[in-house]
Amino acid sequence: MRREDQQSKVLYELSDLVLNILRCPPSTLQFSDHSPTMSAPPSRRPSGAVMQQITPVELVLLLFGISMALMLCGSVTFFLGFFLMPWVIGLVIVLYFVGIISSLTMLARAIVSHAKSPCKDIPGE
Repeated sequence: MRREDQQSKVLYELSDLVLNILRCPPSTLQFSDHSPTMSAPPSRRPSGAVMQQITPVELVLLLFGISMALMLCGSVTFFLGFFLMPWVIGLVIVLYFVGIISSLTMLARAIVSHAKSPCKDIPGE
């Protein structure tokens, strides 16, 4: 139960992060090859929030990164399941074997108890 809560929390945080990036992408930093003394003063933004449009390439790269992260998590889950599957199959086989032995012992008890009980005469004969 706790693991499911943790997984749902992680997925909720991931989707929240993606929606925040899509709504208001971070501003890009400008790098210049000039020395700091020759650089022009940075341009000021207006006090209101300016929404930048995300380009199709940025959207594709964002979705590609998200899909890679989900595939990595999925491959880790697959590896754990693949690693634990022989243990699960072994446990199922052991439990089936115990069930068969239990059924056979109950059948043997029924046969032995029936053989030990005296036969009652049928009235009227």
